[in-house]
Amino acid sequence: MNKKNFYLSSDGILKRNENTVYFINKDKKKPIPINKIYSVYAYGQITVSSQVLNLFTQKGIPIHFFNYYGYYNGSYYPRETLLSGDLTIRQSEHYLKEHKRLQLAKLFVKGSALNILKVLSYYKIENNIKTTLQELPKAKTITEIMNVEGRIRAEYYQKFDEILPENFKMESRTRQPPKNMINALISFGNSMMYATVLTELYNTQLNPTISYLHEPSERRYSLSLDLSEIFKPFIVDRLIFYMVNKKMITEKHFEKELNSCIMNKKGRDKFIDQYNKRLQKTIKHKDLGRKVSYQRLIRLEAYKLKKHLLNEKQYDPFVIWW
Repeated sequence: MNKKNFYLSSDGILKRNENTVYFINKDKKKPIPINKIYSVYAYGQITVSSQVLNLFTQKGIPIHFFNYYGYYNGSYYPRETLLSGDLTIRQSEHYLKEHKRLQLAKLFVKGSALNILKVLSYYKIENNIKTTLQELPKAKTITEIMNVEGRIRAEYYQKFDEILPENFKMESRTRQPPKNMINALISFGNSMMYATVLTELYNTQLNPTISYLHEPSERRYSLSLDLSEIFKPFIVDRLIFYMVNKKMITEKHFEKELNSCIMNKKGRDKFIDQYNKRLQKTIKHKDLGRKVSYQRLIRLEAYKLKKHLLNEKQYDPFVIWW
């Protein structure tokens, strides 16, 4: 039986009866067999019984919690069953030895930039990102690498206005809170991407708290931030362009408050539905010679990083070819 991501967008309670979890809200009581659950994304105010948490711990099922604005709050991350002492030592070594950390940080930025270029190429948007990327090999510190990354992303976000309709203009990237509709969409999608990558990391032997581009103290699971950079352009951003340009997401899906803008429940539900479909979308993998889902690509990326850390094979970031 194929496992699925479950998205809970309304307030309710998660209860357990033997090997079935029930989501109970004011409208219904929905059964979810435990062997169908891959991960849970909770967007409403969810009460979770201790019996459910015990079962999720046994089965290795993470729950990701999001706040009123739809942005990531935290995760229930079951105890790890795949831990490897040797790999954790190697992960730490690659963080502590500056040249090894810089190498990985540059590769994450390179992968992200190349995917950004693919997205812009799809829309036939001229840019100077390739020129900025040429400065990356010369960077000698994480700060310099982040500076290159920041300039690439700043130009990229400026190009959104050439892809999106007039009422979805970026103006500038704003967070916490986002100031307009496109910023609200980006922040919401990036939060989902972070949680998705974290789920995949849980299913590997990698320690999600040891990262290279982002500082480990920046957020608890900072390796998820590193890997998210590679996948955001073609999973999150392409989805935003598709939904806005097809008018699947419109102004009616947002609520504007004093100095901020958030997606309403209808907007979140629409985006979540399409995001999940995109994760399930498959492509024929060039190296494996078989079809894999977008979500599986993230796990494969984590495996590639693991091989690099164990000195089995040099890490080469994933770049889309379609």
